[in-house]
Amino acid sequence: MYGYNISYNKILEMKKKIFFLGIVILAIACNKKREISSINPENWSKRKVNISTKDSLEYGKSYLSIYSQIYSTSEHTTHNLTAMVSLRNTSDLDTIYLLKAEYFDTHGKTVRTYFNNSIYLAPMETTEIIIDEMDIDGGTGSNFIIEWKIPKNCPEPLFEGIMSSTMGQQGLSFTTQSKRIK
Repeated sequence: MYGYNISYNKILEMKKKIFFLGIVILAIACNKKREISSINPENWSKRKVNISTKDSLEYGKSYLSIYSQIYSTSEHTTHNLTAMVSLRNTSDLDTIYLLKAEYFDTHGKTVRTYFNNSIYLAPMETTEIIIDEMDIDGGTGSNFIIEWKIPKNCPEPLFEGIMSSTMGQQGLSFTTQSKRIK
């Protein structure tokens, strides 16, 4: 027989090194900071604008349902989703202003506020808020309240939620649309 002269101790030593390397890689991966949104907050500061309280802009408030999780097979099993909140200016003439985008969980508690200062959207412009698939703070009944101002006779903004997930060869996606509440 062709002799391989590898001793049991050498094999054991190699297994220990591979195990240790695996632990180091796992520790590094676990220490990565979890993103709560793939949209950099600096994006909002670049869009910041002061709106005079004397302006004759029309105020509105919209509700948008978002699902960071949905039930799967039973009420005891959930499936995580990536959610994109699409904030759209539907006017081809006027700039609109978004005052606040507040994210709530299933129980109505604020999870986070994405911007709390007025930002602008140029005519026909769109911006997004992305909620990472691993960010399940909102739960199965999460939602947004978005406050906005528009010039008179300007079409209202459109806010949509696009939820998606892929696993293996299967994909899942669906949309929601906002409802004006004020």
